[in-house]
Amino acid sequence: MKNIIKISLVSACIGLALSSCQSDLTSLNDDPKHPSFLPSDNLLATALYQSSYYMDNPSVNFNNYRFFTQQMSETQYPDETQYNLVTRNQPRNHFNRMYVYSINNLKQAKMNLVNEVEADDIRANKLATLEIEEIFIWENLVNTFGDIPYSEAFKPDEILTPKYDDAKTIYLDLIKRIDAVTATIKPSATGYSDLVYGGNMTKWKKFANSIKLRLGINLADVDPALSKATAESAIAAGVISSDTEAYKFSYDGNTFSNPVYDNLVASGRNDFLPSELTINTMKALSDPRMDVWFTKVGGVYKGGVFGELNDPYTNFSQLSPYFRSATTASNLLSYAEVAFLKAEAAARGYSVGGTAADLYIAAVTESMRENGVSTTNTVTYLAANPFNVANWKQSIGTQAWIAMFNKGFASWNFTRRLDNPILVNPPKSNLSSVPYRMPYSDQEYVLNGANVNAAASKIGGDKATTKLFWDIN
Repeated sequence: MKNIIKISLVSACIGLALSSCQSDLTSLNDDPKHPSFLPSDNLLATALYQSSYYMDNPSVNFNNYRFFTQQMSETQYPDETQYNLVTRNQPRNHFNRMYVYSINNLKQAKMNLVNEVEADDIRANKLATLEIEEIFIWENLVNTFGDIPYSEAFKPDEILTPKYDDAKTIYLDLIKRIDAVTATIKPSATGYSDLVYGGNMTKWKKFANSIKLRLGINLADVDPALSKATAESAIAAGVISSDTEAYKFSYDGNTFSNPVYDNLVASGRNDFLPSELTINTMKALSDPRMDVWFTKVGGVYKGGVFGELNDPYTNFSQLSPYFRSATTASNLLSYAEVAFLKAEAAARGYSVGGTAADLYIAAVTESMRENGVSTTNTVTYLAANPFNVANWKQSIGTQAWIAMFNKGFASWNFTRRLDNPILVNPPKSNLSSVPYRMPYSDQEYVLNGANVNAAASKIGGDKATTKLFWDIN
């Protein structure tokens, strides 16, 4: 059969120009199902989905942020709430999703954009979108692992084993990159019809400045002057100021489904519960968001014991349908979070356009609004839980932790920085304390051993209990 095809092809070339025949033969090497060139918007869409889905994923196999903040407990197996981060390779899985599936696609999109025909302003906006999204993922990585491959990463033709860069150095470069990229945005022109902001470059710019605000506030204890300058400049340049400007990846329920839905509904598994800490803290504050978020058992709210087997599932409060829809968006940098960051900045003495007490009220109010709580109930709640100037870390820390329920990464930043609420290491923990970082991927010790070992030594040991450079209190 192969010979017949070969003869037929040769016969078909008779009478045709040699170049034409060669073109026809060469085309047989093309695989239409695996194109050699992908449009940059396809690569961006993949990166947006991968980064959003896996930053927000509650699966025991990935980031475990919800367990690091003790907001969720487990039912069928308590390994992850006992801080076992080895058997399921969560560090490897998160590392790969962010590097390989997310940033790698953005790097390729930047290269492919060069060959796409666009007007100058549109090209500038598209490049800015790719850059801002990449910065967002780097910010997640550096605040999850600490020192990471950065300056030498993604240079396979030059460097196969990239060094691990100092985390604060990465912070400084990300801040510099944000300032540089926001200056290139052309607000009057469009960008990509992307899956977050639909090409609205004013919103992408506010998102970039909100990342900068996050970075700035994290620096507060380790470098107060830089923190103040960074936070104030971010707010002055314009940060997320409404829910419509929040960074949300939306799911259609068909092509894309919300990761909580996938893990609790589509999977048919009953693995996660609101923790006893979450329920008891909110009960003590008479928090009306409980009625939106959780179900009752025998007329009361009952949380699962963190770090223990909570079985049967039906004996405890569960996440309500509010969180279990296939189309619920992953709200990865919310207006409520930005409002709490501004309140914290004011409490630290930064000039951010309001007092800490007023911004605290604004932040709590936004969280209530976001979750469908009435104005009347919000006013009652704030009257019962006013801002405590003398113990502002407790006021902002506890309220931000509650407001960031189901926003695991954002919540983890607040609990590490403000040490409120106080998280107690469970009795059966595999660690000596609660986690402050994610250990490095086990694959790095095989593929990049010298560099990862040097990084581990530098930071004081590749342990989940090693604090990041900014978490000094």
